[in-house]
Amino acid sequence: MSGARALVTGGLGFIGSNLVARLADQAARVTVLTPSTELHRERAAEFASLGVDVVSGDVRDAAVMQRLVTNQDVVYHLAGRSGAVRSVEDPFTDLDVNYRGTLVLLDAMRRGGSSAKLVFAGSRLHYGHPPSVPVDESQPPDPLSLHAVHKTAAENAIQVYGRLFGMRTTVARITNPYGAGQPRERTAYGVINRLVHLAVAGEVLPIYGDGRQLRDYVHVDDVTAALVAMGTAAAADGNTYNVGSGEGTALVDAATMIVDICGRGRVEHVAWPELASRVETGDFVADISRITHDLRWTPLTPLRAGLEQTVAFYRTHATS
Repeated sequence: MSGARALVTGGLGFIGSNLVARLADQAARVTVLTPSTELHRERAAEFASLGVDVVSGDVRDAAVMQRLVTNQDVVYHLAGRSGAVRSVEDPFTDLDVNYRGTLVLLDAMRRGGSSAKLVFAGSRLHYGHPPSVPVDESQPPDPLSLHAVHKTAAENAIQVYGRLFGMRTTVARITNPYGAGQPRERTAYGVINRLVHLAVAGEVLPIYGDGRQLRDYVHVDDVTAALVAMGTAAAADGNTYNVGSGEGTALVDAATMIVDICGRGRVEHVAWPELASRVETGDFVADISRITHDLRWTPLTPLRAGLEQTVAFYRTHATS
């Protein structure tokens, strides 16, 4: 990525900030779009000191997007609203940010004649409740929440723009990322980070039901490595990739491991909230053979080592 011009929407969020740090380390010329620098003041200042151009604006603002996509080599579209339950409680905001925001970006690239490659952060929620695991990219969509509906619709729009206008695009269906950089108050997503925050504070780690549902937990460093590969490899053009560890871990086992690493906190089983139980997807493990074959990417961070790194980070940043 040395010298490449990259725009990262949502670049001060959890995955976005980790991606920006990686891009800056590789000497890319990075622009970040964020809804508010005020909410991420320290991170914005840190990136600015590295030469990153941090811009306050909304991905739904056509004029802003028209200006920012000009002369970019890669556009990483990570801006969005997360949370399956939250999307059902507030469907119109989820629709507006996740779907209309993507359309505004796509049309800005089209109208401006942008030749940039678009890499979109999708979600494993696209698959809903799969009949079996591991799940490969050919599994048809079966969304259980409006967040999944809107993410899937955004994927479809990206495919249409690619076909009609020759845009270079790649979709990353990310499983359950965890690692440094997610503030404690962000509870609508990032279950592992949320549990780590609770354990570091010596609090209860609530686990719905028996907690035996499998999840594919992938360290954010591995996610950002995959995103960079997608942005640079021609082999990724027009393709969709699962980005996960390829291994399933029961949520209760992950929580128990976190408590063991922290030496604090305790696991407590609680009843499923009604709405959360309705959007629960059951077991999920990603088949990552396509991305491994096409891009020679493989996850490098074992779960326990990743959790140890994550615990160490949030201990140091306990007030963040």
